[in-house]
Amino acid sequence: KLLQLSNGAIYDEDHEVHEIHSCKIEAFLELIESLQGKSVLVFYNFQHDRCRILKYLEKSGLRIGELKSPDDIAKWNAGEMDMLLAHPASAAYGLNLQDGGNHVIWFGLNWSLELYDQANARLFRQGQKKTVFIHRLAVVGSVDEDVLACLEEKGNHQKALLSALKTRVEKYKQEVK
Repeated sequence: KLLQLSNGAIYDEDHEVHEIHSCKIEAFLELIESLQGKSVLVFYNFQHDRCRILKYLEKSGLRIGELKSPDDIAKWNAGEMDMLLAHPASAAYGLNLQDGGNHVIWFGLNWSLELYDQANARLFRQGQKKTVFIHRLAVVGSVDEDVLACLEEKGNHQKALLSALKTRVEKYKQEVK
């Protein structure tokens, strides 16, 4: 619920959506404007986030698509979309989206380092010709900050583990010689 609240709307027990605030939407709109027409891949966490984003942008004139089919991927990579909305779980593995843009916006965060890293890797991958920018919208003093800290800590632990494994493998190779 706290992640939903940070994003500005919550589901009640009947799965009805109640908008609480528009702070994150307003920051999102400012970020979109500051990108001056650059294509952007937007990750959302809850369906109400997707619906609210679409509602607030319906008169923007932006060519907005949702990641639902191979046709959507082709349109994105061909530059026929200004914005591609995706849930990180549906875009985490195997999709080549690097030709469509180089900006990622995380409207809604989640606790999974694996989904976070894999989703970012849709643009930050071999064949990308531009620097990739990852924008994360986080409400100050909210659970968003806790999620960001957790993702960073998990990332640091993962890097330490991989480094230790690499050292062990190198040591083993030396012993075998």
